[in-house]
Amino acid sequence: MRAPLAALGFMALVAFTPATALAELKAGAAVVDVTPDQFPVLVNGGMFSSSASKATSRLYARAIVLDDGRERLAIVVVDSCMMPRPLLDDAKQLASQRTRIRPDRMLMSATHTHTAPAAMGCLGTDSDTTYAPYLRHKLAEAVSAAQANLKPARVGWAVKNAAEFTALRRWIIRPDRVVTDPFGNPTVRANMHAGANWDNVTGESGPEDPDLTMISFQSLDGRPIAMLANFSMHYFSGVAALNADYFGLFCAGLEKRIGGGAGKKADKQRAPFVGLMSHGCSGDIWRRDYTKPATAQGQQLTIEKYAQGLVDIAVSAYDGIKHSADADLAMTEKRMRLKYRVPDKQRLQWAEKIVAAMGNRPPKTTEEVYAREQILLHKRQSTEIVVQALRIGDMAIATTPNETYALTGLKMKLQSPLPRTMVIELANGGDGYIPPPEQHFLGGYNTWPARSAGLEIDAEPKITETALELLEKIAGRPRRTFQQSRGPASRAILDARPAAYWRLDEFAGQRARDSSGHNHSAFYEPGVVFFLEGPRSDAFCKSGEINRAAHFAGGRIESRIADLADRYSSSLWFWNGMPSKGRETAGWLFSRARGHGLGPHGDHLGIGGTASEPGKLIFLHGDDRDGARRVTGRTVIDRWTWNHVLFVRDGDQVRVYLNGNPQPEIALKSPAEIPPSFDQFYFGGRSDNSANWEGRLDEIAVFDRALSAKELDTLAAR
Repeated sequence: MRAPLAALGFMALVAFTPATALAELKAGAAVVDVTPDQFPVLVNGGMFSSSASKATSRLYARAIVLDDGRERLAIVVVDSCMMPRPLLDDAKQLASQRTRIRPDRMLMSATHTHTAPAAMGCLGTDSDTTYAPYLRHKLAEAVSAAQANLKPARVGWAVKNAAEFTALRRWIIRPDRVVTDPFGNPTVRANMHAGANWDNVTGESGPEDPDLTMISFQSLDGRPIAMLANFSMHYFSGVAALNADYFGLFCAGLEKRIGGGAGKKADKQRAPFVGLMSHGCSGDIWRRDYTKPATAQGQQLTIEKYAQGLVDIAVSAYDGIKHSADADLAMTEKRMRLKYRVPDKQRLQWAEKIVAAMGNRPPKTTEEVYAREQILLHKRQSTEIVVQALRIGDMAIATTPNETYALTGLKMKLQSPLPRTMVIELANGGDGYIPPPEQHFLGGYNTWPARSAGLEIDAEPKITETALELLEKIAGRPRRTFQQSRGPASRAILDARPAAYWRLDEFAGQRARDSSGHNHSAFYEPGVVFFLEGPRSDAFCKSGEINRAAHFAGGRIESRIADLADRYSSSLWFWNGMPSKGRETAGWLFSRARGHGLGPHGDHLGIGGTASEPGKLIFLHGDDRDGARRVTGRTVIDRWTWNHVLFVRDGDQVRVYLNGNPQPEIALKSPAEIPPSFDQFYFGGRSDNSANWEGRLDEIAVFDRALSAKELDTLAAR
């Protein structure tokens, strides 16, 4: 529950009194080698157990310790895939014994390189029992070494767009191409890397976060001490274990370009500059942009070139950072117990039979991996997780112990009470994927219950809410309320006095807000995902903000608008993800009907498939079963492109306009039997759930009058 506003106001006075504003910031940084000294070592970055007999690059724990005279805290980023909370709790206790730092003032996170020793068990790999205790001591050593280097410092912040280095790897699969999960059920409507085959998919399942975020620390005379970077990209892959992946190369590049290298002669008596790359919210993210052909991506991109490109962006940002010495510190954490999604009796019996046949050997098939995971989840039932927030002046860091989707990071950043907010995942534990609840409906690898993805369905909103509450606490002010800015196109729609206007810019939830002021909320069904890029950001938003849209994958939104009778209009933007020849109707855009039944009447607009003319607008009044005629437009609409449609009914006259063209795509005389009782509007499908929309919709407006062709330019953002 949020703190009362009065209490928050009091905390604000406490947090920003002159005494704290004049706090003397100190910073120290250090690097400790955590490469194992005993081989072979287990590696847990894949589905099945593997090991490494050598290191192809060194692995490090990089640490920063900060002190403002009242508070002292530590941040550690380790070249590891995942680390369990109990191991990190022990490491923090050990580090606390060696320093003045409280365990709950330490943030320890993994980079998520998939080619590191198995500090914890995951899927088919067990924890390496020799390496885990070794890592514990090295983590404590890193904190102690960073504290020994404390000196007066100043701090600065930078954010740069690095969109070309990150993209969505989780794509939505066509409804007629659903894949079977490891338990034998056809549940997979979204999965990793499905976008490699365009014919099988309808689009990405969420947004990306392109920001490369950096917090820089300098000595008072301007010598660089450390830079903590954060970026949402899963890992590069294709490197032989043991290896720090692109995270290690990025850090080394920073140290060379900003710090001049650890061996710089003039700095031999000083602590070297330390570069850190923490893992941003990357559960559904990878480097390959599947919206582009593979040949257009530069297939010869090497991990060295990839890391160098990010270093170039970071260095260009560093040169413009303004540093300040009067930053005070605050940090807090909360421990939560969350349930696992444990198997039911039938699945547990299935798992026990498979595991019994395995004996003591590790799993060799995906089915065996997930059978063993069901037994482990059944034994554990629940787990404890740690969520943290810390503040450095007006800069904030929130943490999650999971592989979090990019959308979750955006939720935290856009609602944080401090606009300068970084989100570090896989911090203080390794509790697996936490998809937003709506993503569970689509299934896929990230949702299959295991230690790597086993938390309860509501884990993501619970963790997000906890992180925001902690951010409010350290900031001493309430969170921001997110609302898309209103650009000229959205204002023009409002000026046209719609009966309802849904921007579909929600992060989550069941309700689509009505921006018209008439309180005609619409409601999302399961099978809709949120916050993807919408049409014409330059027209619908301001100041470079990205316009947001919803992607429909079997679900719809519905709303009731009374008293429209037979004169009304509907304006919307659409982006079709379904191949037009993939089924009889590519998808229905909207339907006006009576109650929850299609009935003998009603207006229905969609995109044609094999039953009509593929890729063209189609209009139907009534029901296919009554022999109603489908009327087809003239223009073939390209898949995966944004288009605007305006539907106008003026008594018995129906006109449908496409992309602002004053010549209607469809014009006909149609029965005008649309009594006021036909008050149900569906967007993304018809009332009978036939051929629901597969793609994005946005900026939906309904008017209680028949609009004229003269109003097209406004609605089509021309």
